[in-house]
Amino acid sequence: MQSTEIMRATEPIYRIGEVFYFHPDTVAAGKEAGLDGFRFYILGRGGVLGDVEAGVVHSAFGYFHTGLIDKIWNSARQVMAPRDAARLYIDCAHQLGRAKFSDIAGLDEFVAAATQIINHVEGASLPLFAGVRAEPVPVDTPAAAMHQAMVLREMRGSVHLLAQTACGVPTPVAHSIKRPGDVAMFGYDEVPEVTDDDRANWHRAEELTDELLMPAYASLSEHQANALVNGTAMMAHALDL
Repeated sequence: MQSTEIMRATEPIYRIGEVFYFHPDTVAAGKEAGLDGFRFYILGRGGVLGDVEAGVVHSAFGYFHTGLIDKIWNSARQVMAPRDAARLYIDCAHQLGRAKFSDIAGLDEFVAAATQIINHVEGASLPLFAGVRAEPVPVDTPAAAMHQAMVLREMRGSVHLLAQTACGVPTPVAHSIKRPGDVAMFGYDEVPEVTDDDRANWHRAEELTDELLMPAYASLSEHQANALVNGTAMMAHALDL
């Protein structure tokens, strides 16, 4: 199986890795800690970077308007230390994995294949991926499967942000192309005009993302590739995705 074939066959990992973000149990855990759902998301996801300035978080997240990140990050870290929020947030992912994946056989092979891909990527210029990769992986397979799905999501997201930057695609423009209905949610007042050049650059960024990740996926044996694909399918099914 070629690298790009594996990537296409495992695209549900993007949704698996984010499914816990605003899950009712995650929101409840945030509220118990004094954070609303969006503040828990920003502080919990960005907290792997440490107690940094909002501009650092924006540089790792991309996509969001700087003013929105500044407001949410700074108000949230007054309530809870970022690293503590990150570990609580990631634990919510682990708990969801335990609740949904305990009956799935063979996920240990998914975890092993995912770990090989994750470890194959150097991580330079990918701070959010590097931060979440540094967090400990649970010893139990269901939680580990969710954890590594989350890390794979951050891996591709971070590489794609790098590719967009390299191809000259501002994140508001990327929103306008891929998810124009979400521009306001990410803090922008207006949808930017998109040119043909913008679309061509965006497509090039998509291609570059695959190219940058090909070596990591190429490191898998055929058996490992199948384990990654099959594990992804089973987890997506368990989550009704």
